[in-house]
Amino acid sequence: MRAALVVPRAPLPPSQRKLKLGTTGFMLVMHVGAVFALLPQFWSWQAVAALALLYWMTVLGVTLGLHRLVSHRSFVAPKWVERLLVLMGTLACQSGPIEWVGLHRHHHKFSDQPNDHHDAARGLWWAHSEWMLHEIPALKELHRFSGDMLQDPLYRWLDRWFLLLQLPLGLGLYWYGNAAQVHGGGLGLVLWAIPLRLVLVYHVTWLVNSATHAFGYRNFDCPDLSRNCWWVAILSFGEGWHNNHHAHPSSARHGLRWFEFDITWQHIKLLRSLGWAKRIREARYPG
Repeated sequence: MRAALVVPRAPLPPSQRKLKLGTTGFMLVMHVGAVFALLPQFWSWQAVAALALLYWMTVLGVTLGLHRLVSHRSFVAPKWVERLLVLMGTLACQSGPIEWVGLHRHHHKFSDQPNDHHDAARGLWWAHSEWMLHEIPALKELHRFSGDMLQDPLYRWLDRWFLLLQLPLGLGLYWYGNAAQVHGGGLGLVLWAIPLRLVLVYHVTWLVNSATHAFGYRNFDCPDLSRNCWWVAILSFGEGWHNNHHAHPSSARHGLRWFEFDITWQHIKLLRSLGWAKRIREARYPG
């Protein structure tokens, strides 16, 4: 089955070859901003702290909120916990929550097949990020994969206006940086907390689509190219145990062997101890 997955793909149809100017331009601006953030005049310990805190919030919002809780319903949480986690995940600027969840569910249904929007058999660069710079046919099928989220008015609002979440964040950081006379000022904090953070989170998330379909080992013989990659698991709070996840998509726990440390799973156990995570689905490694 895996041999069939690496058969060269046909060229993209003409409708998909043109770059989406909005997405491409936004990504270019964020990457340029991230480079500027690293200039010495914008460095400060406060900027590092803001980056670290917001990286934790954003990655956890994606892994724990958008992915394990909402996309796969691997556990049940109070509505306020779910909405808080979804808000944190939406800070990643990876489209709105309805689109994120719908595309992820579509990926699992067609993983590494020609109609998978980040089909790894089309190449690492395509799976990593190029796919999003072109038309995504799967978006036309979102109603089939995220109908449960379409019922929630907050999620519909976030799906349309997700970029606006960066405005109060940026304004607050800019005010604090100037008021506290941080080295680099408010602009330095904004550059570290928004473009630099987003670019880091982007590439970590994208590595789950690319690197974990190319590098690492397999615990399970899934009908796709998914692999377990330890260094992606560290960066992504446990999402790098990707072969385990594709074998057991509904499991809240991705690291199944004793050495497969899963930071997101530790947070789920914390939520369980607080009474905020129930009916947790947990796969077990058979070995």
